[in-house]
Amino acid sequence: MIDSDELQRIKQRFGIIGNTTQLNRAIEVAVQVAPTDLSVLITGESGVGKEHFPQIIHQYSNCKHGPYFAINCGAIPEGTIDSELFGHEKGAFTDARSDRKGYFEIADGGTLFLDEVGELPLSTQVRLLRVLETGEFIKVGSSKAQKTKVRVVAATNLNMKEAIMDGKFREDLYYRLNSIEIHLPPLRERKEDIPLLFRKFAVDFAERTHMPPIRLNNEATALLQNYYWYGNIRQLKNVAEQISVIESQREINADTLRTYLPDNEAGRTPAVIHRPADREQIMNEREMFYYRMLFELKNEMKELKEQIAALSQNELQTKVTEPTMTIPVRDNTASSPVINTNPTIKKEEYQTAEEVKQEPTVSMQQMEREAIVQSLERHAGNRRDAAAELGISERTLYRKIKSYGL
Repeated sequence: MIDSDELQRIKQRFGIIGNTTQLNRAIEVAVQVAPTDLSVLITGESGVGKEHFPQIIHQYSNCKHGPYFAINCGAIPEGTIDSELFGHEKGAFTDARSDRKGYFEIADGGTLFLDEVGELPLSTQVRLLRVLETGEFIKVGSSKAQKTKVRVVAATNLNMKEAIMDGKFREDLYYRLNSIEIHLPPLRERKEDIPLLFRKFAVDFAERTHMPPIRLNNEATALLQNYYWYGNIRQLKNVAEQISVIESQREINADTLRTYLPDNEAGRTPAVIHRPADREQIMNEREMFYYRMLFELKNEMKELKEQIAALSQNELQTKVTEPTMTIPVRDNTASSPVINTNPTIKKEEYQTAEEVKQEPTVSMQQMEREAIVQSLERHAGNRRDAAAELGISERTLYRKIKSYGL
């Protein structure tokens, strides 16, 4: 248990704002676990400030004089993540023109913060588990094991137990990382801290831009505290800076603030500005819902195309144009009922397998590309926020950006 004075010094040193019980408890646990060699898993929604706590653990640990590296596992392409973490030998793959040290080698004697650890591929999880259990790793393209002594602190915004049940994360690695868990509460559970954080962001922005800081009246403060804040602290900072730039009046009332917040009923969407009709219109929540449906529909179409592709074009035409049984068709043009026992089907009445396979692909890809472009524009190129809005992982978004040449 640390005293209140030490707690305030830690907050000031690491830029942590707030006085809620859950936040204070998380800081205390970080300080207590720091001198040990236990792995720590920091959990909480995106934007709650998880990145501060590995630094606290490092600075209060026995390896505080060693190196500290923060790695965003979700932002590194799957094909290079092993090389980034463990290094590679010359000639291990096409572009490996020389030996390269990985983070586990250069961080020896220090701390390695693995942010978004839930995004690691399963093959990389096996390598990581070996390092945590034995302190050994093998470079890509090598057969020689190397020793390292690295304190690992991991963080994730995923529900890890669901990821384990879905087969996306190894259960043994989860328990190895989760020797100590530090959970950070979402901003909506820290209502009394919200005005403090907003004021801090407004003052910091005013100092950088040499403008008078904005301030909220009582009604605006109440609105701010009761908002859902799906994007947590990151979203709050974004709103504070938007208002600071756009509004000429420095005192902000509830009506003005409301224009910068999505409806609470619409809820869980990142903060965007509702501009007047004569300005560029933004994508509303309903449109975003449709785009997410299109992402899901695309996956279903992919499965359907694979099934159709399994049939050759000739087999499909044979099934349609040459039925194995006679289909009676009534001829309504005759004066008496006449049955046509050998009907023919015109070519335009069916599609080939190639037509069925190709027809929906272009429009789906165009819609997906447009959704990604608009989401990136709304978030000023921030891939993490765009991925959260689209409902996909940051690594998946990275691959799609690359494939579409964005």
